[in-house]
Amino acid sequence: MSRTFAYVRVSTPEQNFENQIKEIEAAGFTIETHRIITDVVSGSMPTLRRIGFTRLLEKIEHKDILVVTKLDRLGRDAIDVSSTVTKLEQIGIKVYCLALGGVDLTSSAGKMTMGVINAIAEFERDLLIERTQSGLARAKSQGKALGRPQILLNSQRQQVIEQLQLGKTISAIARNFNTSRQTIMRVRNTISQ
Repeated sequence: MSRTFAYVRVSTPEQNFENQIKEIEAAGFTIETHRIITDVVSGSMPTLRRIGFTRLLEKIEHKDILVVTKLDRLGRDAIDVSSTVTKLEQIGIKVYCLALGGVDLTSSAGKMTMGVINAIAEFERDLLIERTQSGLARAKSQGKALGRPQILLNSQRQQVIEQLQLGKTISAIARNFNTSRQTIMRVRNTISQ
């Protein structure tokens, strides 16, 4: 016989779980108190790194049901939600999301819904990449320097090369220029190219 669990999450300790629990009960789900799993963690934390969700995975079994109020309770973005739902489906868990009309995300209709959500997320990601590339191209055409500013001036880089050729150690040169060994090694690597 299947058991029903609820996963409720808030971002800060000042918030409470009460509204999510009431919403789940209002949707007709009766869940025993010990099967309501709570998490106080930012939505930016991947689902599988959350303490409460890890506890849920230890308790939930094949043919059980998991109820959440919204997709963002399950993951930080569409990809995280999708991989979480896939993981739960692989162990035979049905996942109901109230915000999507109570659809089981592991059913055919739920998979289609997740597919649409993933397609939209991918579209948004592609638009972001296009805007970023367009902005970088515009900045470059305007002569703006892109990337991290150089730590060493060209004259200092030449001095580093000279000191390397004289056989000074990377550590000594780094101390001399008040920079990291990695910076000196990057200059050294340009010599051998």
